[in-house]
Amino acid sequence: MRFVRGSARFAGLFAVAGLLMLTACTKVAPPQGGGLADSALKQVLQRGTLRVGDCLTFAPFGFYNKDGQPDGYDVDLAKELAKEMGVKLEVVNTTSANRIPNLQTDKVDVVFCNFTRNLERAREIAFTNPYVVASEALLVKKSSGIKSINDMNGKTIATVKGSTNGDEVRALNMQVKIQEFDSSQAAILAVKQGQADAMIEDNNFLAYQASLDPDLTVTNEALVPLEYNAFGVKAGDQVWLNYLNLFLFNINASKMNAQLYKKWFGADPRFPLNPQY
Repeated sequence: MRFVRGSARFAGLFAVAGLLMLTACTKVAPPQGGGLADSALKQVLQRGTLRVGDCLTFAPFGFYNKDGQPDGYDVDLAKELAKEMGVKLEVVNTTSANRIPNLQTDKVDVVFCNFTRNLERAREIAFTNPYVVASEALLVKKSSGIKSINDMNGKTIATVKGSTNGDEVRALNMQVKIQEFDSSQAAILAVKQGQADAMIEDNNFLAYQASLDPDLTVTNEALVPLEYNAFGVKAGDQVWLNYLNLFLFNINASKMNAQLYKKWFGADPRFPLNPQY
């Protein structure tokens, strides 16, 4: 019995030794997809420039200031990220419609553009944790008599191409006409000029716009469930996604994100980033 057990033990040792020799002689392929070698994180660091897609017609999230330079809440966040990475910042003017194509064709490394997370978009790109939360309301003329969405039957609502707003209006099953525009500023102008009776958009954005024009006001309602906006990145790059999520964790824990929000919107964030279910 001892001899048998010893033979089994030696046989096991020879098997392990053989496996080790085989492993030593075999080239192990590195993991494919999502590793540091092919991550946008490494590309940004090697390039020395972070390319952030931002909607620069969506003040105060993004806009051109009086000096012609990108500015706003999202731009300040992008500056903080570039500073943390030790690279230069390149802000690429982006529209709602080309946010996803610009990521997929590597024209930008990340998109900060009031990007609402939803399952349809998640089929094509990846999202970070949210960094700002909003609901939606209507921007109208004070003289319009419109107090809520219930006053919109037979009227025209302006939306932005590539946004989710048109779908949300249709889901209300109301007799309204939807008119799409290429940018938020064009939609706002349509309301001012009477081409549209209202514009539907995030309430924090609309509150800022109304503060710039005494003839405009925002309806006091929440037309849709809360929208959690995040950074958009190319699908499959887990390394870059992890880095950005840690960046967001740090600026939230340090209260920097809340400070930047108050700087641009004049109030503390209204909704928590991490709701209790």
